[in-house]
Amino acid sequence: MKVLAEGMWTGEPPAVAGFVVSRFNPLAIAAAERCLAQVEVPERTGIVIVSQGDTVSAVHVREVVASGKRLGPLLFFQSVPNSVAGWIAAKWNLCGPVVCVTDDGYGEAELLIADGDADQVLIVQVSADQASAQIVSGGEPTC
Repeated sequence: MKVLAEGMWTGEPPAVAGFVVSRFNPLAIAAAERCLAQVEVPERTGIVIVSQGDTVSAVHVREVVASGKRLGPLLFFQSVPNSVAGWIAAKWNLCGPVVCVTDDGYGEAELLIADGDADQVLIVQVSADQASAQIVSGGEPTC
């Protein structure tokens, strides 16, 4: 895989309308945007989100449900990693496939490119306090 651009975000990301309680989705967006802003990205760019999930939102939902309170509708939207991938795809007009995995984002990206489903892939790795992003294409490694 050839790395075409990279972006990272650590710490408090800018707020993003539609995402509440957790920094997970804003972190992913901030890192992805830093990466995407560096290169011209073809429409057939796929997205692979690599994460163990948004544990902050999961804990919040569990606590709200256990207390018998009403859960806000935004938490349903943001409770799966593909919601942030869809947000990024819509904003940046990326029409490739969206995949969420817990490990090996590079292997998934390689498959998407090799199968002809995407020309390039944005890989976004997200944890509780940071996110990194890379745009990769087929070809020889650059690192």
